[in-house]
Amino acid sequence: MKQWYENAIIYQVYPRSFQDSDNDGLGDLQGLLDRLDYIKSLGVNTIWLNPVFTSPQVDNGYDVSNYFTVDPHFGTMATMDALIQRAHELDLHILLDFVLNHTSDQHPWFQDALKSPKSLFHDYYIWQDTPNGQVPNNWGSFFGGSVWEQVPAEPNTYYFHLFDKHMPDLNWANPEVRQAMIEVAKYWVEKGIDGLRLDAFIHIAKADLGQNFPTDQTGPVIAEPMYANLPNVVTYLQEFIDELRKINPDLFILGEGASADPALAALYTRTNRGSALCDAIVSFRNLPKQAVPAPKLTAAVKLPLAEQLDTAALPASIVQWQTALAQTTQPTLYFSNHDLPRMATVYADRKFESRSLKTLATMQYLQRGIPIIYYGEELGLHNAELARATAFQDQMTTTLIDQVPEAERPAVLQYLSGLHKTPARQAMPWDDSVHQGFSEHEPWLRTQPAPITVAAAEADPDSILNFYRKLFQLKQQPLFATGKFRLLLVKTAGLIVYQRQLGQKSALVLTNLTSETVTYQNDDWLNADITFTVGQVTLDENSWHLAPWSTLVLQQDQVAWPAE
Repeated sequence: MKQWYENAIIYQVYPRSFQDSDNDGLGDLQGLLDRLDYIKSLGVNTIWLNPVFTSPQVDNGYDVSNYFTVDPHFGTMATMDALIQRAHELDLHILLDFVLNHTSDQHPWFQDALKSPKSLFHDYYIWQDTPNGQVPNNWGSFFGGSVWEQVPAEPNTYYFHLFDKHMPDLNWANPEVRQAMIEVAKYWVEKGIDGLRLDAFIHIAKADLGQNFPTDQTGPVIAEPMYANLPNVVTYLQEFIDELRKINPDLFILGEGASADPALAALYTRTNRGSALCDAIVSFRNLPKQAVPAPKLTAAVKLPLAEQLDTAALPASIVQWQTALAQTTQPTLYFSNHDLPRMATVYADRKFESRSLKTLATMQYLQRGIPIIYYGEELGLHNAELARATAFQDQMTTTLIDQVPEAERPAVLQYLSGLHKTPARQAMPWDDSVHQGFSEHEPWLRTQPAPITVAAAEADPDSILNFYRKLFQLKQQPLFATGKFRLLLVKTAGLIVYQRQLGQKSALVLTNLTSETVTYQNDDWLNADITFTVGQVTLDENSWHLAPWSTLVLQQDQVAWPAE
């Protein structure tokens, strides 16, 4: 039976940055509710909402202190109920970002566990006692330093935190933890949400805590084989999802498998024991990238490398993802999210900015798969430029900038603003009023005004916003929503050509991802109907000529599909 999410087009809302309704500088649920008509107008049908649970906000809501309440910064449960109801009236589905690997250290479970090893909640978390106060192993946290934090009152006892030290990991090996998290998720499913985005689920199983990770490096080391994608992840995930689908068989489960390759994505979306695991996987390895050299500094400071799209490796990457998931699910098709710099910052060609963004979007979103659009992507927003080290809200970045000579800091701040996640979380620019219509109060993230607003884009028929609306109309056609996919081999570098087919309908999508004119010849498509174009495309005898960053979409009744 066909599920609603097979045709999903997802719009990701970072709530603190979308719309502020009470003028405190922080976006909220009422602001989102007020903007649902705009989201609907884009042609999307699903909203992914970053966490709104009660939280100390050490990690912008991913440190949950109460799963059963809405954080007062974002509103009330009544507003959440109204949001779900109104979204459903507009035929929009709501995905709630669900944090299941860890809690806040302010969560009552952890607070009680700290009091005594005999606490009922002590085994909800991961602890190690060591002689002489030595760190249990050399595993490193994703947020820097060790995964182990010393308990203040007990210097020989440590608790495990894969992320910030204020975010202790839950012990999913404990059946009581698994049941508790099922009950939390059930609460929200019964409220009427349509799906969950499972944050960092690939880390819920850990290896032997006494095993150091082999390395020549001194100090903590990122040791993903010890705490990512271990076999018990599937065991725990199956139990969790099976229980939720007893309540809502149509629940959409979107798993964040940041380091998952195509084979792992297939593993996490396969049918197991008669029941599906995740319905789709978000992986940070979905697009091939190549490093861009960092600027050289007079001081011995090593800057992180920026990245750009590796167009030479793109065809093989597309085929690998499409092939690996063909028998389980659909790929997720996206460029950026709250953990990554913005699409326009990383992938746009500055000389052909608007056309390059439109062509990249066509290339990506008309493939077989589920598009995920980060708020503001439809405007072509870039990362904002942050003027202060502390604005990044990242201790590792602050420490790095502090090591840079004063004279070179402005250039370094500009460089880091182009590759960090925080500058991609700026306030949504709605119009030319105070603070661009986001709030009457200065936004929580201070930035310069964005060069484009929704109001200006609405008035421009050639805007990226209006282009996205046309593209999503095309994506909603059955041919592009559920049709077969095959990439065609071409010898021209940077030219991506693929075919979609459903029944007797067939489409050919050509996208030129270069700053040069390219030529493509295919006699089978000379008399096809032109459905969609970006830039200048001409037909000369039997060849198509695509200007830099141009797009051509052709449709006709079935042409020969290569033998299966």
